[in-house]
Amino acid sequence: MTLRYDTISFLSDYGNDDEFVGIVKSVIRSIAPDVAVIDITHAVAPHDVRAGGLALARSAAYLCPGVVLGIVDPGVGTARRAVAIEVGDGASVLVGPDNGLFASAVAMVGGATAAYELTNTEYHLPAPGATFAGRDVFAPIAAHLCDGVSLDELGRAIDPHTLTPGIFPLSRYENDALVCESLWIDRYGNVQLNIAADDLDSFGERVRIIVNGRPRVAVRAASYTGVRVGEVGLVVDSYGLISLCVDRGSAALELGVHAGAQVIIEKFEPGDESREGTPIQLLPRSRGAR
Repeated sequence: MTLRYDTISFLSDYGNDDEFVGIVKSVIRSIAPDVAVIDITHAVAPHDVRAGGLALARSAAYLCPGVVLGIVDPGVGTARRAVAIEVGDGASVLVGPDNGLFASAVAMVGGATAAYELTNTEYHLPAPGATFAGRDVFAPIAAHLCDGVSLDELGRAIDPHTLTPGIFPLSRYENDALVCESLWIDRYGNVQLNIAADDLDSFGERVRIIVNGRPRVAVRAASYTGVRVGEVGLVVDSYGLISLCVDRGSAALELGVHAGAQVIIEKFEPGDESREGTPIQLLPRSRGAR
């Protein structure tokens, strides 16, 4: 059965300062002019496969069925494989480098039902150099898939179990403390942790957090505005994970947290307020949609 797709969801670390995104979209349009290209984001930090993979994992359940074009490719021009990964028995196909970028997103939607290495150069553009696979390999492949070219025409089938795994950090307990990691910091400075609400059930409504060796008291809240001035909040974010926040300010800036930083959560004990570091100073900023 020939499958055709009418949507390409596009994520990259290309940014918007250079012409890279525009060229990729133009290559797609030249092959499949009726396809809609949706930009997930192009603001993934350069070469940050982990961040790109987490962004795809957060997005996976909400993307329109079709082709997902993911390009965060620090190994471009090397022996790393170019792949197309089928999920949902053809409901969608993920196209990009085999470097772990797709691993979490594929797991979120039930795993790969097939995978192909993109070895048929007839469906690639002539390449003056090997450093722009997004233009020369991945964009034309994504467009040809939308035009009904089958996966087995694009390359050779490979065992999905040989695809490069992703790295998703797991929280752990050490003595009575929960050791977490900052997965992501959004543009508002909210700090997403790798824990869900039920991971905090045994800790109560107030907890002690330690970031960079500095203690804070944090309070569970239902919304950002439920966090009082001077407090750090723990809210369930739009992806069902716990985020550190301050109301109308940046928790990341105030706590000195970066993506990948360790955050330790302990039970609140009487007197913990007096052991805190410098109190939170809210930064003036406008309220935005969250």
